[in-house]
Amino acid sequence: MIEEKEKSQVIDLCRALICAKSYSGEEEKAGELLQSFFKEHGFDRVHVDEYGNVIGTIRGKRQGKKLLFDGHIDTVPVVNQEKWTHDPFAAEIVDGKIYGRGASDMKGAVAAMAVAAANFAEMTNKDFAGEIHVAGVVHEECFEGVAARKISEFVKPDYVVIGEASNLNLKIGQRGRAEIVVETFGIPAHSASPEKGLNAVYAMSKVIQVIRELEPTEHKVLGKGILELTDIKSTPYPGASVVPEYCRVTYDRRLLVGETKASVLEPIQTALDQLMAQDPTVKAKVSYAKGKERCYTGNEIEGERFFPGWLFEKEETWVKAIMNELEGSGFQPSITQYNFCTNGSHYAGEAGITTFGMGPSDERLAHVIDEYIEIDQLTKVTECYKGIMKALL
Repeated sequence: MIEEKEKSQVIDLCRALICAKSYSGEEEKAGELLQSFFKEHGFDRVHVDEYGNVIGTIRGKRQGKKLLFDGHIDTVPVVNQEKWTHDPFAAEIVDGKIYGRGASDMKGAVAAMAVAAANFAEMTNKDFAGEIHVAGVVHEECFEGVAARKISEFVKPDYVVIGEASNLNLKIGQRGRAEIVVETFGIPAHSASPEKGLNAVYAMSKVIQVIRELEPTEHKVLGKGILELTDIKSTPYPGASVVPEYCRVTYDRRLLVGETKASVLEPIQTALDQLMAQDPTVKAKVSYAKGKERCYTGNEIEGERFFPGWLFEKEETWVKAIMNELEGSGFQPSITQYNFCTNGSHYAGEAGITTFGMGPSDERLAHVIDEYIEIDQLTKVTECYKGIMKALL
């Protein structure tokens, strides 16, 4: 059972983080709060990297593994604030719930990680084997796993705990995500004489049809590698009296274990090549979307939007060790997978680091109006995180 002092700590830190508005690229205040907590609660080192990720480290008295807790401190924006019953940046407590943007996604988990690490170190007098690292990660909402690359370079962890919402269940995998761009190219003309041009949208309609006929990949645990069209744009826009010379569509592709940048594009490229060979009016290109965002440090974060999937086995020794510890403490977690993309795309999918997820709250509370976290979930996950530290260190 969590002590009152620890319960107050995690509630207070969660509320403070919620009050520190931190949209992607604006995480500085939340990062400063974390730095202050680390410095005031016995962390041996506090590091802020070029992107603005904040990493607190506690070293055990004995040599051992490095355990990293990963929690992002950026949030999606609040839209239509007037529809919120509770101020999204006031962290009001009502009926055992803390309300506010980021409460479940995922400032509650970040607070629990920091408080659990501080109290585990105090409880053990740092007499454990290894190191505990708690990372407040930036720009996750738009770039899953990209800022995390700097963290794994710095920490070189043996284990990573993703704190995304899981209802206190253990997550050992996820589908990844890619944004795929398909472009078609035409010839502009006055719409009164369309035969003098080449309509890029008509070409795109043919492209969309052949892509819809592609058979999705499938994994026995993670399901199908979904490929879904999410937007379409043409140029010029608005196009009054002009045949569009360019059209671009974006596809959301859910990635399975083992899929690579090349293997994902290959069937689409093949379909386009066949279509262009049959129809010379179609000129098309496929690639990955690229993103670039500015960090609060002034540096830019950029990369292709390809975030791999990952999956571990339930029979892994470390899974059994964690389950034994948590069940011995009265918790009954299920072993499942995330339905959405996380920073695990880098740690497990790219870097091959042993990674799993456990977080408070329900994933359906992310990004919603009147987002909240139950205090009961917040305190329980703090206990779970200490159990994970004990099991692995």
